[in-house]
Amino acid sequence: MGLSRRTFSALAGTTALGLALGGSGAAACAYAAPTVPTGPAPAPPAADGRRHTIEFDRYSLLVDGSRLVVWSGELHPFRLPSPSLWRDVLQKMRAHGYNAVSIYVSWNYHSPAAGSYDFTGVRDLDLFLTMAAETGLYVILRPGPYINAEIDAGGYPGWLTVTKGTARTSDPTYLSYVDEWFTQVDAIAARHQYTDGAGTILLYQIENEYNAYVDQPAGRDYMAHLYAKVRADGIDVPLFHNDNGRNGYWTPGSFDTGGEQGRWLYGFDGYPSPSQPPPDWGNFGIGGAKGGATASPDTPGFVPEFGGGWFDPWGGVEFKGKGYAESRRTRDAAYERRFYLTNLANGITLHNVYMTYGGTSWGWLPAPCVYTSYDYGAAIDEARQPTAKLIPMHQLGHLLQYVPDFAKLDRAADVTVTGLKAYHLSNPDTGAQVYVLRNDGTKAVTSTVPGIDAPVTVPAKDARLLAAGIQLGRRKVRYSNAQPMLALTAGRQEIVVLTGPTDEKTVTALECEGEPTVSVLDGDATSTYADGLLRIEAQLGGLTRVSVSGGGVATPLLLLLADDETSLRLWPYDTPSGSVLAYGPALVRTATVTGVTVALTGDTVEDAELEVWGPRGFLEVTWNDNDLTTAAAPSGSLRATQPLPGVGPVALPSLADGWRKKAENPEAALAFDDSAWKTADRTTSFSTTPVPAGQPVLFADDYGFHYGDVWYRGHFADASGAQSVSLAYSTGTQGLLLAWLDGQPLGAHRMPVPDKTSVRQGSWTATAEFAVPQALRTSGPHLLSVLVRRMQHDMDGKSTDTHKAARGLTAVTFKEASPKVSWRLQGEAAADPVRGPLNNGGLYGERNGWHLPEFGDGDWALGDLATTEKRQGVTWYRRGFKLAVDSGIDASIGLILNDDVARAYRVQIFLNGWNMGQYINDVGPQHTFVLPNGILRTRGSNTLALAVISDGTTASGPAEVGLTLLGSAAGGVPVTTL
Repeated sequence: MGLSRRTFSALAGTTALGLALGGSGAAACAYAAPTVPTGPAPAPPAADGRRHTIEFDRYSLLVDGSRLVVWSGELHPFRLPSPSLWRDVLQKMRAHGYNAVSIYVSWNYHSPAAGSYDFTGVRDLDLFLTMAAETGLYVILRPGPYINAEIDAGGYPGWLTVTKGTARTSDPTYLSYVDEWFTQVDAIAARHQYTDGAGTILLYQIENEYNAYVDQPAGRDYMAHLYAKVRADGIDVPLFHNDNGRNGYWTPGSFDTGGEQGRWLYGFDGYPSPSQPPPDWGNFGIGGAKGGATASPDTPGFVPEFGGGWFDPWGGVEFKGKGYAESRRTRDAAYERRFYLTNLANGITLHNVYMTYGGTSWGWLPAPCVYTSYDYGAAIDEARQPTAKLIPMHQLGHLLQYVPDFAKLDRAADVTVTGLKAYHLSNPDTGAQVYVLRNDGTKAVTSTVPGIDAPVTVPAKDARLLAAGIQLGRRKVRYSNAQPMLALTAGRQEIVVLTGPTDEKTVTALECEGEPTVSVLDGDATSTYADGLLRIEAQLGGLTRVSVSGGGVATPLLLLLADDETSLRLWPYDTPSGSVLAYGPALVRTATVTGVTVALTGDTVEDAELEVWGPRGFLEVTWNDNDLTTAAAPSGSLRATQPLPGVGPVALPSLADGWRKKAENPEAALAFDDSAWKTADRTTSFSTTPVPAGQPVLFADDYGFHYGDVWYRGHFADASGAQSVSLAYSTGTQGLLLAWLDGQPLGAHRMPVPDKTSVRQGSWTATAEFAVPQALRTSGPHLLSVLVRRMQHDMDGKSTDTHKAARGLTAVTFKEASPKVSWRLQGEAAADPVRGPLNNGGLYGERNGWHLPEFGDGDWALGDLATTEKRQGVTWYRRGFKLAVDSGIDASIGLILNDDVARAYRVQIFLNGWNMGQYINDVGPQHTFVLPNGILRTRGSNTLALAVISDGTTASGPAEVGLTLLGSAAGGVPVTTL
């Protein structure tokens, strides 16, 4: 419980359960739901080579017979295209209390063509799973086949948009492709399952937010097929689906699982508005068909996705142009306490926060509804910087790992707490009482809870968790108005941490058989003893240390009372030699014990003290491989005699000048040779967009062009009498069309910025009509050139095959003329073998390598960025720059683009050949683009290339381009340059 897990197991014992899920045959995996008393939480996971059991009852998962509360965060490796940095974020998550990481695996990211799969480089799933195990995190694997995730086609590969089968049904053509995908993923996943000790995969999701065909054979057979396929591939951990809201879809027994029982979990997601009270859906829920901990009362409460923020569409319509800073403000630490504690009160013991690190939808990864940044207002921002949202995650995550009472809670007698919504729960095994107090009002409320002899204050729109009768180590806390965070054994003493807001007056009452010896080592605290109860009163500020010994317990107790900010500098870490607790630095990444030495790695921002509690006999401390001089402290710790140094300065070069410039789009010229382009000669399509009568298929996907821009060149013999030309096209939000006739610009057309009701609309269609200049209404050969920026495929969230909606031109007609047009089209070249299929589009410069660092631009003219020229088309700018960041500094650097919002243009940003995103000057809201280390060479030369597309209505070219430091720390992880 509160002791080191190894010590506690010896004292309390564990209850063994059934057989390992990894056994052969269904009988070995038979479901059992024994009565399991509260016991020690499982040890942190690792690829330890030992077999493990993963079962569950209605309360929680049962791992090797021990109850486990899953406190997970979502991270998408494909949104952080630098494998070295995966370890950075994973270590930050583990350090801040997460015990699991949930990941989507995106089909389109790994498959440039049918039958072709790539799991190397930035797509190395095996490497990510290995890192997660090395970090000590369970993995919730979510490989689709459909994932949504605000990415192109909901994760479906571009080539799937032109296939015959109906997606997300039992259509045999579609299932054949799904089987191909699962075969590839499962070959990797099967090697990383926790059941056989080869990795830490704990759970596996087979579909996502699948609401269609729930009561139809096409849906039930589809789900049964996915289940059987995954099992046949050797995946033996529990499987689940993520219901889009608590609808009760795909609960146990709703489809055929081949006779297996007890291996299917029901999960649902929740994204409630922060302006509304948190919903109840479990112990305190609405009952009926959706009663119990979930809509499936015999399985534990499971939210595979619960809002850790929200995404922002083009134009910033969600957050009124303020971007993700506003998302982080509206879904802040108080939001997390209010909503996540409500979930805990409702019996949710498998809790995944979407997103914990949002990252970057680089290249052509984003769905049409979102811009490049997927920061999401998450607890760890896009630049990998910790935010204030980590405080409750840190406190609750460590609490749920170190105090296992919370894995088994029943609803207890209702209590009334004036001015607050009160949830009362109890552990039937230990008698521990838990209170969640929620303030949905606009003013702070101070009140009392029955049985807790101390007032508690809950700020407006916030919540608090209190516990009474809870065992922390060998001592029972009768009550406290401070929140427990952790309890562990280090050396010859137990350490208990309680937390609360700065300046709060706390009262903590410990049961003692006799009067103990109490020493206040640091801080503002007093104590009194009477009638078997030791009351410790303290005002929170920094770290208050109170030593308690005797009183009927042989092992002394160190009570640490920390205000919220200070609690974020306490770092517990379990090692095979025992528990370590460090205090002081901005981050502790790892802790190992070798002989008498505790070796720590981590980060500092400011100068920081370091204090370490460790196993018996430890005498030395190292920090990032540097020996420290330490001194023994009265609290049983070793303290560094000198502060750990903070981070040094980071110098960034100016990008104001030194640019080379070259205009492109020769495709608009009559003389351009398009003989190697694809001929638009198809007459039928599997697209959901009808093929116009009498016209060829012009949809880009049907000719193998799935990402980025696509060019069309239409040759025809006679324009006599043609007054105008109408170009019907289909794109996502902010799609753009530019047209030329015989090399002369006709004009541009763009899709509108979405509003709140249309933000998820994917099949945007429009018709651009341009007058034909009088001088060109002649007989003889003519050329109509069209550039379409498609903005990607619909996510198809409603399972209606809308990911197959056409992209690019759909029909071309002339007014007062009917020339026969022969069309050719060209999009992206073959997929970049390093950067993948989503990196490049079909611009001339991309097809000819202008974005690559090795391209020779010596013959390009020197040019200013903020041009005064009004030109319809594409202009490229390139320049190099060097960085010399100290090797001991982890600096996160971004690119800023700014200009007068009246100027209409967009920029595709390439760093060292990697497509880092799209900037639309007159739409926004994004102006800062994160440049991830590894792609960015922080010690060396870099090449920046900007492809500027202008519609010709205004002068174009960014007025301001510069580098900015988004955060830095002394420490970090080693980074391999890509």
